[in-house]
Amino acid sequence: MENFLKHLFSNQQYDEQNFFLIAGPCVVESEELVMEVADKVSVICRNLGIPYVFKSSYRKANRTSSNSFTGIGDEAALQLVKKVGDKYQLPTTSDIHAHDEAAVAAKYIDILQIPAFLCRQTDLLVAAAETGKIVNVKKGQFLSGPSMKFAAEKIRGAGNEKVILTERGNTFGYQDLVVDYRNIPWMKEHNAPVVMDCTHSLQQPNQTSGVTGGNPQLIGTIASAAIATGADGLFIETHPNPAVAKSDGANMLKLDLLEGLLAKLVKLRKAVNG
Repeated sequence: MENFLKHLFSNQQYDEQNFFLIAGPCVVESEELVMEVADKVSVICRNLGIPYVFKSSYRKANRTSSNSFTGIGDEAALQLVKKVGDKYQLPTTSDIHAHDEAAVAAKYIDILQIPAFLCRQTDLLVAAAETGKIVNVKKGQFLSGPSMKFAAEKIRGAGNEKVILTERGNTFGYQDLVVDYRNIPWMKEHNAPVVMDCTHSLQQPNQTSGVTGGNPQLIGTIASAAIATGADGLFIETHPNPAVAKSDGANMLKLDLLEGLLAKLVKLRKAVNG
C-alpha cells in the first residue's frame, strides 16, 4: 500500500504518520482559479508537512439540473489540470465517467477518480485499472465499507494494485447524507489507503431548486472524526469564494479557512498516533 503513495509523493515531504490531502475547486472554471488555489494550498501543505494532490474535475457529468455548468471543455480543462501539476510539481486527479475517458484522462493526470454513483461499473473500473494509473474509487452512497472489496477486486483483477478507497457518506432519506465512520476501518481491511471526502459528505442533494445544498460549517467536524478513526487522507474541495462557484458552492470550504483547519488536524493526527 505504501509503495505507490511514496512514489506519488516522491518530490514532497511524505510521512506515513501524517495524512495526505486531495484538494482544489470542484470543477475547472478558469486558469486563474486553478492556479490561485494550487498556489495557496501547496504553500500551506508544504509548511505543515502534508503531501498534497491537486483536484479539479475537468467535467461535471452528474448535475441536478440540465442548466448547471458542466465545464469549459474536456481537453482545455485537462490541459489546465496538467499545467497546475507541472508548475507546482504536484500529483493531480480528476474524475472520469465512462470507460472510454480513462485512457484520455490518464495522459494528463496521476489519479483517476471514480465517482460514487459509478463505483460498481465494471467496464469503467477495468478501463481505469488498465491505464496503470492510481485509481481512487469513491464509495457509493448506497454501499457499505465492506462491500467496497468488490470494487478493489475488479481493479486488482485487471492487474493494477494501486487502489485508493474514499468514504463520502450514505444516503439518508431523500435529501441528506450521514457518515458511518465504521466504514473507514472496514475499508482499510481491503489493504488500500482510505480517504474521507469531507465536503461531498455534507451535501444535501436532490433539492427542488435544482441546486445541491450543503453544510460546510461541519467540514471541520467531519475531518476531525475521520482523522480520529484512522483515515489516511482527506478530500476537501475549496474555493476562494464558494458563493460564486459554478459547482458545489454550497459545500466547499472557503480557501481562507483551510490553513487553520489543517493546522488543527495535524495536531490531532499526532495526538491520535501517540
